[in-house]
Amino acid sequence: MTTRRRWALVALVLAVVVGVPTALRAVPPADSDVAAADLLALVRGAEGRAWSGYVETQGTLQLPTSDDFDGVAALFGERTRLRAWWRSDDDWRVDRLLATGESDLRHDDGVTVAWSYERSEAELSRDPAVRLPRTADLVPPVLGARVLRGIGADDVSRVPSRRVAGTAAPGLRVRPPAPQASVDHVDLWADPVTGVPLRVEVHTSPTGPPDFTSAFGDFSREVPPASVTDFSPTATTDVEVEQVLDIADAANQYAPFRPPGVVGGLPRSSASAGAVGVYGTGLTQLVAIPLRPQEAEPLRAQLRTAVGAADVPGLPAVRLAVGPLGVLVTGQDDEGAWLVAGTVDAPTLERAGRDLLTGTRVVGRR
Repeated sequence: MTTRRRWALVALVLAVVVGVPTALRAVPPADSDVAAADLLALVRGAEGRAWSGYVETQGTLQLPTSDDFDGVAALFGERTRLRAWWRSDDDWRVDRLLATGESDLRHDDGVTVAWSYERSEAELSRDPAVRLPRTADLVPPVLGARVLRGIGADDVSRVPSRRVAGTAAPGLRVRPPAPQASVDHVDLWADPVTGVPLRVEVHTSPTGPPDFTSAFGDFSREVPPASVTDFSPTATTDVEVEQVLDIADAANQYAPFRPPGVVGGLPRSSASAGAVGVYGTGLTQLVAIPLRPQEAEPLRAQLRTAVGAADVPGLPAVRLAVGPLGVLVTGQDDEGAWLVAGTVDAPTLERAGRDLLTGTRVVGRR
C-alpha cells in the first residue's frame, strides 16, 4: 500500500468515527406519542432533580441599564456559556465561562458563594427574599420550572420532538392563561426519562425566532459528586460576607415603603413582604422596586433615549417594551422612582405604575 493510499484510508476511518455521532445528532428524532398533560406532569415531577451539563443561553433583549443593573442586562441580551452541577435545589454550582476565566456561583444550605478563582475573591451571602436574576435562574431546568407555575393541562399542547444534547426530547408548548401576559408562548423540550427541561424558548410573537433561549449542549442525569459543588477556598482567597446582595435586596430591606397588595390587577406574592413587590406568577409576573433619586435618574435617562420608549399619558413615567419584557420608571428628574418590570402588557404595566403611586404606604415614620 502506498503512503498516499494509507493516509487516505486513515482519513476515511477518522471521517467515519467522527462523523457518525455528528450525523446521528443531525437526524431528526421520531416524535414521541406522550400526551401533553402527561409530559407536563413528567416535567413538573423533575423539579429539584439532580443533573449536570453545559448550557448556553442567548438573549436578544437590549435592556436599558445603569451600574446597578449591568449584570441583568448582559444575561438577557447576550450569549452566556455555563457549566452547571445540580445535586438539589439547595446544593448546586453554576460556572459562567468567560474569555478570561470563569465566575462561579456555589449554593449550599441557603448560602450562596460568588467566587472568582482568577482574582482569588469570594463573597458569601444569604439568599434574600427578593433579588435580581442571576445565571442559575436561567439554566433550562430552573427556567422551565418557573414557566410552569400557574399552568394547567388546558394551557399546554405538544410540539414535535427535537434532538437536544444528543437526546430525542419531546416538546411542550406553554401558553400563559392570564390575559395580561406579554409572552405569546414558551416551547420546552424535556428529557424523556427524567422530565428535566433540556431546552426552553421564550416567544413574544406566534411566529419568528425566540426572544430568549436556554439549552443544554451536553447533559447528564447522574448525580454530581459532592466535591464538585463544595466551596474550598485557597489559603490566599479573600472571603467576604455580604449583608446586602444587590439593589433589589437593599431596597427590600431598608426602603421605608410598603406597596399595595394588588397592582395592575395582579396579586402580590406572599414571598415579598418588604418594600419590593412581586406580583403575579409564572409567565405573568412583574416586580416593583423603589429607587432613590441617585439610582432612579441614570436608569430613567437610559430609558428615555432607548428606541421605542414613550411617556405614559397622565402619569409621570416613561415606559419601554423589549421583547416580552416591559419596563416602566416613574417620577420626574431628580426624584426617586418605582421601577416596574415584568412579562406583562403595556396597559397592565401602566396600571401598576398608577397603583404604586397612589397606594404605597410610608412606614417607619411619624
